[in-house]
Amino acid sequence: MDFDFSSEFGQNVLKRLNSELCIWLTTVGPDGTPQPNPVWFLWEADSFLIYTQPDSVKVRNVRHNPKVALHFNSTFDGDNVVIFTGEAIIDKNAPLAQNNPAYLEKYGEGIADIEMTPESMGNSYHVAVRVKPHKVRGF
Repeated sequence: MDFDFSSEFGQNVLKRLNSELCIWLTTVGPDGTPQPNPVWFLWEADSFLIYTQPDSVKVRNVRHNPKVALHFNSTFDGDNVVIFTGEAIIDKNAPLAQNNPAYLEKYGEGIADIEMTPESMGNSYHVAVRVKPHKVRGF
């Protein structure tokens, strides 16, 4: 994705990529039905890294159709919209969650809140989905 983060919209996108805890990932089911799910994510320079369980619908859908969309929640009145479209892969080279310092920094408190440890989180959510966005739009 060739995106100008220096514009006003770009600065807002970058701020949200670095501060939001949750983003909606929409995959496509085998029957063509969109399947949106809120997920934790890391923005890593040019892609999203999302950890999930191996038997999740997200994994099945990405293997069937890699085209995905992601979006942040808008404001109550429908402003501050940011939508990404792109392709997802199962990233077998990504570190496990418990071995990813940036992920633990961002979600350590959340992991504890759901009564997991970094190790149990990494053992359960050990499939890494990497989304490379091709386009971003919003207002």
